[in-house]
Amino acid sequence: MSSFPIQQGLFKYDLADHFAILGVPLDAEPRQIRQRYLKIAYRLHPDTCKATTEREKQRASKILSKLVNPAYETLSKERSRTEYLLVLSQMGQNLALELSSMTLASEEAQKLTRSVHNIDLMYHKLMLPLMSEQYKDLDALFPKIAQISELNLVYLMLKQGTQVKPKPQPKKITPPPQPPKPSPETPPVSPVATALRRAQEYLDRNNISQAITELREALKTEPNNGTCHGLLGLAYLRENQVTMAKVHINKARKVSPQDPIVINAKEALDRLAPDKSKPKDQDKGGGLFGSLFGKKK
Repeated sequence: MSSFPIQQGLFKYDLADHFAILGVPLDAEPRQIRQRYLKIAYRLHPDTCKATTEREKQRASKILSKLVNPAYETLSKERSRTEYLLVLSQMGQNLALELSSMTLASEEAQKLTRSVHNIDLMYHKLMLPLMSEQYKDLDALFPKIAQISELNLVYLMLKQGTQVKPKPQPKKITPPPQPPKPSPETPPVSPVATALRRAQEYLDRNNISQAITELREALKTEPNNGTCHGLLGLAYLRENQVTMAKVHINKARKVSPQDPIVINAKEALDRLAPDKSKPKDQDKGGGLFGSLFGKKK
């Protein structure tokens, strides 16, 4: 289980929801993200924080440095924001078919699932009151982040679900008889197979960023290619981007569990997992977030 004290929304899948932490919608523009960050920073910074006790000021400062600043660091840079949105999109697509059986804790997320039309409009309407109240009471901050993240997850699943619904099969039409064709020559290699070969060559030369680019382009052609997801997961592991690696490896296991590359990727991911058999140190207040949001003595 993640040390982060939220088990709703994207956090449930070991993915920090930076949009929920800042309280901005998933389609927020860079300017909107910056304005929101400055507003939160003003409220939490030691020089401008209006907390009445030194303890509260210290807690506000820690939230700013350990929670808010890392979220803004990811979303303020175009490259990291684009990569992060790709992970969210892939996760929404992977989970889209599970929405009907998912248990939702927040009323906002439940309302969004019932919105058949104008999903975007309803999403923003439900987001507004959560945003306005988010940082007014730090004791209630984590529940607010959890509500926003669950709303984000449902929105992703609804939007991505339109891309994974099976298309109706067209009626079969018996074609007119064709004259016999000469035996075909060796069939051409598919573009995805070519991309996989090039990506492997890049990885062999330790050109990981180029391999990632090659594989991402291939997934645009075949989004459910398990080998491609597995190899991309391995590439992300070599870049120490474990969260993104996990998303692609889990997707690969769903579609191609027996593929050797997928098996290799899963074993590589498991080797990076912390030893869960070791007891966690509980003598220091439950870690960073325990110290921030633990019960007052």
